[in-house]
Amino acid sequence: MVEPGDWSHVTKVDPDKGMSEEKARRVAGTGTDAVVVGGTQGVTRDKVLSLLSALESGDVPVVIEPSNPASVVHTGNDLLVPTVLNAGTVDWVVGIQKEWMRIDDEIDWSRVFAEGYVVMNPDSAVGRLTDAKTDIAPEEAAAYATVADRFFDLPVVYVEYSGTFGDTEVVSAVSEAVEEATVFYGGGVDSYERAREAAEYADCVVVGDAAHDKGVEALRETVRGVQDARR
Repeated sequence: MVEPGDWSHVTKVDPDKGMSEEKARRVAGTGTDAVVVGGTQGVTRDKVLSLLSALESGDVPVVIEPSNPASVVHTGNDLLVPTVLNAGTVDWVVGIQKEWMRIDDEIDWSRVFAEGYVVMNPDSAVGRLTDAKTDIAPEEAAAYATVADRFFDLPVVYVEYSGTFGDTEVVSAVSEAVEEATVFYGGGVDSYERAREAAEYADCVVVGDAAHDKGVEALRETVRGVQDARR
């Protein structure tokens, strides 16, 4: 069983983009603490299974982050299930999750971890899909995080800027507000410098696009940036 609270660097890979077995092995060898399989668009069960197959030879935990009930697969991997706290519709807070639980009788609850997302980039795929209320001040983002942490008792609060490097005042406010949950940050982390800066404010830095678009060596540099920030 995974322990998200023990992670400081996570690599997120998109089933819609795929990955060769050779590249997957190299990703696993970068020093990242875990690989999360998840994406917003074009995610299907077959694509998830294909990516899991490529990653199975690695030595790091592989976790599935389902974006819809159809992308949930029961393969022995743990699940990080998002709820978008600042979504414009309740469907992305609880509706999609309700539908999954209505139709799925194979859920192993010992392998399910909930993530409270605060989506901050209105131009991102997830921001558009969920109609997220992104024009919020740091203190409001912190209030969402407090709801996730103290009211809903979620193990992970995820500040998501998806594709662009975010406002560190927001991440800092969230981190200061949270008492128990692990704070994830994702968005625009594609270099040593960006990773080191993000790690100053968040418990765990999530690197996504860089793994696909910039390659394994760029990913390795982000791992080094997070590690150096922890020293």
